[in-house]
Amino acid sequence: MMGKYKIGVIVFLLTACILGGCGNTSLESVKSSSATEDKVQIGMCFDSFVIERWQRDRDVFVSAAKEKGAEVNVQNANGDPKKQKEQIEYFIKKGMDVIVIISIDPEVIADSVKKAQDEGIKVIAYDRPITGAGADLYISFDNEMVGEMMGQALVDSGLKNGKVVMICGSPTDKNVPMVCEGFERVMEENGNEILDVFYADGWKAEAAGDYVYSHPEIIEEADAVMCGNDDLASKVVYALSEKRLAGKKLVVGQDADLEACQRIVEGTQLMTVYKPIEKLAGTAAEAAVAMALGEPLDSELYEYDDGKKNVPYLKIETISVSADNMDEVIVKSGFHLKEDIYLNVPDKASN
Repeated sequence: MMGKYKIGVIVFLLTACILGGCGNTSLESVKSSSATEDKVQIGMCFDSFVIERWQRDRDVFVSAAKEKGAEVNVQNANGDPKKQKEQIEYFIKKGMDVIVIISIDPEVIADSVKKAQDEGIKVIAYDRPITGAGADLYISFDNEMVGEMMGQALVDSGLKNGKVVMICGSPTDKNVPMVCEGFERVMEENGNEILDVFYADGWKAEAAGDYVYSHPEIIEEADAVMCGNDDLASKVVYALSEKRLAGKKLVVGQDADLEACQRIVEGTQLMTVYKPIEKLAGTAAEAAVAMALGEPLDSELYEYDDGKKNVPYLKIETISVSADNMDEVIVKSGFHLKEDIYLNVPDKASN
């Protein structure tokens, strides 16, 4: 009997310990789940990471959002608009507070944007407008100014009454018309003729190079080539070098990619437009958290007519960069290291 009694006591104590442990584990799980739910949840849809700068945008945005106590779920559509639509639908089902979108094709995702808003989710059009969708905020650089800076750099280099070829970005990227408008205005004001305008589908740099190879007469006649970004310019300059025209044709771009900065100090690209990505991504992260919490944005807002409504537009200023101010703008800001920029021309680094 005593043996049975002792066994019963032991079983009772073990059962109590197990139940007590389960109770504590369950409580901790609930606390952890509650803490996660209290955090602002942000979904971020990228076009792709083929273009160099997008990885930097992602890293800065995620870091800035985390500092504000938010969690960010990043999705990459790899240039597929249908996949991006699926990712937005996924974020809607997950109940995100805010969805940030680098749009591939606005027409494909416009109805998904509305669906998100109907569910009480704020939508931010990041760097590219989502035309016809009526996003809650559009944050980007002053894209017309980017085009003007490209054009002005050519004019300042003596291009007046000259001839230019425009190799632009994707026709579905709604920033492209704004950049082109600014560039064309400067060309017209200075009597420069635009020989041809080409659009690279999906921002594929290979298409820009192929244009140079397949239009030798136009390229030969042109004094300059305007490239929609530095990635396109990389293939254009490569193609020009094979024709022994690199450095003889003025080439301009944007984004201040490392290779573009190297080409500028080497003399095969005239200029690029530096877009302070840290400021854009950091400001966007702050705006996303504020919108999720229902707080006002602490920035000056403009308006952008997206075809559906006037969307609040937060503009970030840009800087024209040439060999003359490379150190002052790019090196001093820490965007690229001086030794990397002057890797192929170390003698110029000391000038």
